[in-house]
Amino acid sequence: MDLWVVIPAYNEAAGIAGTLRALREQHDRRFTPLVVDNGSTDGTAQVARDCGVEVIHETRKGTGAASDTGIRHAISRGATHLARTDADCLPRPDWTANVRRAFDDGLELVGGKLRARTDEYELRLWERRLIPAIVETAAFFGKVRPSNRSPEYRGPYVMMPGATLAITADLYQRCGGFPRTSIEEMHEDRELVNRVRRLTGAYGSRRDVVVFASVRRLRAYGLAGTLAWYINHHNKPEVIDIR
Repeated sequence: MDLWVVIPAYNEAAGIAGTLRALREQHDRRFTPLVVDNGSTDGTAQVARDCGVEVIHETRKGTGAASDTGIRHAISRGATHLARTDADCLPRPDWTANVRRAFDDGLELVGGKLRARTDEYELRLWERRLIPAIVETAAFFGKVRPSNRSPEYRGPYVMMPGATLAITADLYQRCGGFPRTSIEEMHEDRELVNRVRRLTGAYGSRRDVVVFASVRRLRAYGLAGTLAWYINHHNKPEVIDIR
């Protein structure tokens, strides 16, 4: 198994070193990290290079486009399995080990769980629980959404956050991969899941594939706005890229 970890990044110079440090501290370090600089106007790319990580560039704005470019680059370099996280996230030290275990168990698409980072802000207990609650609420709406329920799908809808997701190279190519869209247009992770569901039932979410996510969007949008954003982009804030 040749595993690569793809990290799309836009203006993350202040925090991407923490993400790359968390990857260096993985229990299973048998993987290749790759940063996709998505048109940053700060020093994101240089920070990543200073951390010893390969950086490629995608000028078309959007996590879908950046992730697709990174994954296809990795596949061209021999990757057989791909994982993705975001440049404001901290994968738990057993993240890659548990991703590998999920693949060994026969899954071709693996989703994980998001937990709140506690190093950015001083969080109250209820705030620490909000990110999982928001994700679970969005997952429920995803299951009942008419567009996610069709005889063409080979299994039930499962929400898989893009910040903790992994897929085999073979399945990625067969399903067409992430849509090359901006974050405002659609949830690229939802579209990837539905593309996969048309081809196979070998996908699932694992509770031990954990990434600690930034709460800055929650702080900026508030609870109701964040729920609306994750459920279906009903909330259209003026500022999408929260920094």
